[in-house]
Amino acid sequence: MNLFSIIADVAIHAFSTRPAFEPAIVPISVNYFPHRKCNYSCEFCFHTTKNLNILDIDKAKRGLKLLANAGMKKLNISGGEPFLKPDFIGEIFRYCKEELALESCSVVNNGSKVTEKWLDKYGRYLDVMAISCDSFDADVNVRLGRAEAELQKSHVARVFQVAEWCHARGIKVKVNSVITRCNWEEDMNESIEQLAPFRWKVFQVLLLGGENAGGDTGSIRDARHLTISDDEFKTFLDRHQGQTSLVPESNEAMKDSYLNLDEDMRFLNCQSGGKEPGRSLLDVGVQEALKDAGFDNQAFIDRGGIFDWAREVTTLKGNMVLDW
Repeated sequence: MNLFSIIADVAIHAFSTRPAFEPAIVPISVNYFPHRKCNYSCEFCFHTTKNLNILDIDKAKRGLKLLANAGMKKLNISGGEPFLKPDFIGEIFRYCKEELALESCSVVNNGSKVTEKWLDKYGRYLDVMAISCDSFDADVNVRLGRAEAELQKSHVARVFQVAEWCHARGIKVKVNSVITRCNWEEDMNESIEQLAPFRWKVFQVLLLGGENAGGDTGSIRDARHLTISDDEFKTFLDRHQGQTSLVPESNEAMKDSYLNLDEDMRFLNCQSGGKEPGRSLLDVGVQEALKDAGFDNQAFIDRGGIFDWAREVTTLKGNMVLDW
């Protein structure tokens, strides 16, 4: 039995055998948003730039240690654009690997700010580089806001460059694509085969109040014109069913199946259609903070939240060992 199968069995057992009255949750996989600033302006973004807050790194480490003690095995950093704070996230990954001995560290980013210098310094602590690429048509990316004004149509080239750097260093490459009104008819097969990700996560565009739902929800963005039907999403998936790396995620699959931690280390509850922050785990501890998360562990398991998430390297004798 491999490592991620063991983790999955432990998670399922923990939640199927505990008494109904016991509120304990094991935060096996946590998505941490250390800040909200981004250099892109994606129209569908559901974690928008509402503030420029970022924790002191010692406080962040204290929170991550609490999570590791509570059972966290995998940390994913997202944003905002994480690589706008490259040394912060690099030191977080080093800490998580060397001092907390986490099984997996990953980062979701747009590729624009990744450098070989950063990879040479911190890449050994990174298991998965997840690069966001919603279209391989430069004009579509510009229309969606997946581009910087001064660079315009260079996003796709950057995605391929970063993927090449990561493949060369033994870092697993993942591609994240949000499927919208602009790209649901696109054929991405050839480009995905060239990128060769171990996972291609395909999301149906999601509206969240206070973020991207427009109207009177207090949202900064309005992505209502980008939504697609379940049938249109299925059409896109059917077109790419031959991709072995394809991992589809509909709105229903996403619902309440993530533990999302904001810049103040508060879990974000999406049960009401928005993102309501709870109490900070730095103030109340992990288990109390988790009570505010609205997390559905079964949905997490059902969407494949546990997978083969650790990088491996081959020794001279041909044995597989963890790189860190």
